[in-house]
Amino acid sequence: MGRWICCLCSRVADPLMLLLVLVLSCSPFTAATTSPSVPHVKPSYSFGRTFLGLDKCNACIGTSICKKFFKEEIRFDTWLSSHLKLPPSYLLSYSGNYTDDAKSWRLVDITRLTSKYQHDRADKRICTSLLKTKTCSLERALRRTQRFQKWLRAKRLTPDLVQGLSSPMLRCPSQRLLDRIVRRYAEVPDAGSIYMDHLTDRDKLRLLYTLAVNSHPILLQIFPDVEGWPFPRYLGSCGRLVVSASTQPLRDFYSAAPEVAADLALQLLAVLRSMGTNDLNYFFYFTHVDAGTFGVFSNGHLFIRDASTLGIIDKEEAGSQLIDGQQEHKDIFSCLTVDCQSAFVSCDSIREKHSLVMVCQELLPKLLKGKFLQPVQEKIDSFLQHCASGLTDDQGVNEAIAKLAEILKPLRSCDSRFAYRYPDCKYSDKY
Repeated sequence: MGRWICCLCSRVADPLMLLLVLVLSCSPFTAATTSPSVPHVKPSYSFGRTFLGLDKCNACIGTSICKKFFKEEIRFDTWLSSHLKLPPSYLLSYSGNYTDDAKSWRLVDITRLTSKYQHDRADKRICTSLLKTKTCSLERALRRTQRFQKWLRAKRLTPDLVQGLSSPMLRCPSQRLLDRIVRRYAEVPDAGSIYMDHLTDRDKLRLLYTLAVNSHPILLQIFPDVEGWPFPRYLGSCGRLVVSASTQPLRDFYSAAPEVAADLALQLLAVLRSMGTNDLNYFFYFTHVDAGTFGVFSNGHLFIRDASTLGIIDKEEAGSQLIDGQQEHKDIFSCLTVDCQSAFVSCDSIREKHSLVMVCQELLPKLLKGKFLQPVQEKIDSFLQHCASGLTDDQGVNEAIAKLAEILKPLRSCDSRFAYRYPDCKYSDKY
């Protein structure tokens, strides 16, 4: 058809008409055209093994949640888009979003066991002290240690295998506590036994490394929130990153309204009370507290956000402790986050109200300062001072805390801001 039109056009007398017909009919572009479809390339994170810490495994926490990262079901930005670059690797923690169905998202905290600087420094120490080189295979170096060789031969995690580790949780470990660690270790699929038969060599190294650097993820695993423990939910780990349910640090509430401050202060006292007295007869104490130790969920519920400074004393079983004057064995695992010469706090020196006094000194004054009218504020300040100076007087601390709680209870309000107890607080004297 096109050829016939071209021939017809050649007989047209008017040169202008001929040109027009040729352009419209004989040109190869006469057919209607459409823009070629360009495949849509979904922007994505370029996850590197180095960023996640996978290149350091098995001197890492685990790999249970790595698939979520690579499938972009965990994202670092709060806008639920994946076009942004990864955040800086030197940060200690990140805010992220997590999904199981790609439709509904929830906030999560993504944290490192310690800062990247400390990690790098510890890695270098492993290589220089064990292999006399600046860089090395961390796994190969740690496998050669006497401690890990004992772990490989062991059928059960016993106190001598964790002796000298710097974690406060392991200062005086009972066999009952160590069995709980092995039985509930979430980085292996078939946990449940107190014996380590289900742990591979790789699993044992990861568990030992985590206990040596920071016991926070282990505490979240063995004392889960679903059983009523005041910790955020452990979701998994990838390399040297831990993923847990998101909480807002207590420091963000220092300027909160008086009724919010009163509510959080009462929750804080209740958490410390449960840490001292619970059904399992474990006594939890803090070696250090700061504005990031505690956090608050979106429903107003307060939890322990950072468990790295928590020590545990088993009141049911006597923990393994050194006799005064006895030399504690230390090795490279003892020195990954602290100076090898650092002295560890003895469990015998921990008093019953140890944590309460620390909170009265460091946190409650900042949370409650200048929040209320006189004479209420004056009474609150006075009781806090009595509590903060009560290191040698447990009875005095108890009395000060009881009176403080009595003042704070009627200062709370009952509304939707406190979803964790609303609307129950309208009908129950408990709240």
